[in-house]
Amino acid sequence: MRPRIPRQQDSDRGWTPAEPDAGLTDELASVVAGARRRAMRDGDRQIDTAHLLHSLLESDPEVRAAFDGGPHLARLLGYLVQRSIGYGLSWQGTVEDSGALPVVTADAAGWSPTAARAMEGARDRAVRRGGGPARGVDLFAEVVADRESRAVEVLHRAGVDVGELTGRIEG
Repeated sequence: MRPRIPRQQDSDRGWTPAEPDAGLTDELASVVAGARRRAMRDGDRQIDTAHLLHSLLESDPEVRAAFDGGPHLARLLGYLVQRSIGYGLSWQGTVEDSGALPVVTADAAGWSPTAARAMEGARDRAVRRGGGPARGVDLFAEVVADRESRAVEVLHRAGVDVGELTGRIEG
């Protein structure tokens, strides 16, 4: 049986938009693996930004630190857990693409267009930072950059001021 969310292979050949999870650090590969498991468990056909957000919050202390220890983090995790057990049912079978950012030109199988753009943007941020691999905070910044994404919708529902959050990420 073929997996519903294909895992891209051969990460040694570099990255193209069709391979959003190729060539990642171990830490970011773990985030992607968690997002992939969550998407499969939720019955979603693609990894979306809410899956990435949930996995980032669970595994990356630098991302959690962006919430400045405020009460929003617990509420946010609560919303994400609710999504895992049914909150996101209206999203099942749909493709996340807010249209707010330029479209990735190649087909990124198993990824929503918005999540694939976030992965591409994380790599671009790492290059602008001076090179090296993308970190979780790079991906987090890109996930919240698209104000129409599912992750940002969840952040809003948890009462998180995304503009303020973005300022803490950039600072």
